[in-house]
Amino acid sequence: MNEIPATYTFVGADNYLAILSGETGAFWPRLAWTLVWTVVCIGAHYGLGLGLALLLNRPLRGRAAYRVAMVLPWAVPPFVTAFTWRFLFNQDYGVFNAALRGVGLPAVAWLNDPLTAKIAVICVNVWVGVPFMMLALLGGLQSIPAEHYEAARVDGASAWQRFVHITLPGLRPVSAPVVLLGTIWTFNQFPVIYLVTGGGPGDSTELLVTYAYRMAFEGIRDYSGSAAYGMLILLLLVAMAVVYQRALRRGGTAW
Repeated sequence: MNEIPATYTFVGADNYLAILSGETGAFWPRLAWTLVWTVVCIGAHYGLGLGLALLLNRPLRGRAAYRVAMVLPWAVPPFVTAFTWRFLFNQDYGVFNAALRGVGLPAVAWLNDPLTAKIAVICVNVWVGVPFMMLALLGGLQSIPAEHYEAARVDGASAWQRFVHITLPGLRPVSAPVVLLGTIWTFNQFPVIYLVTGGGPGDSTELLVTYAYRMAFEGIRDYSGSAAYGMLILLLLVAMAVVYQRALRRGGTAW
């Protein structure tokens, strides 16, 4: 019976120190981009989702059809969405560049420039994430008693005052969990980055989670380093969730 001797050694916290010191990949620049990506996407998700929810909460002919159409981007499998948007952003055959050429403007290398590639993946993720936020906020809007709005109208409150003092406070029980869930999902959004840009050009759109995948399954496979990356991602998300929950408690939202 062949026996292969163990070649591993216990290194303690060396993998974490190597990551945080920059010896194993550029951790801090990737963390900065991951945070920017998360904040921008969640802000767009909530803003657009709330706007669409307000529109669909009004009496509207064909409202059910509009709701179904709005949910489709979320219902479509992520890899189908990613490949569709990648074709739309194609420099030679994409729809966006065809539109630019049609009005006499030069084509844009959307996925070959770091700035435009970041804009592109943010647009894709906003398209994917807005329907979930819209549905959640629409449910929250429908749970706000109509009597509150009627009393505010009787008191002479404007539409903006009703929105600020009735709608937003009434949405807090829904907004708190969906924003936290959206933050976790966006922070770990693997398919959009991996399938649209592959982390490129270079590593300009590489998130922490996509780089952890590459460490484990591409090139020289560093499973220990990838596992350390995974633990750091988990700790970051736990820390964000704790800080977010404490901020909600200070603001008077019990969740």
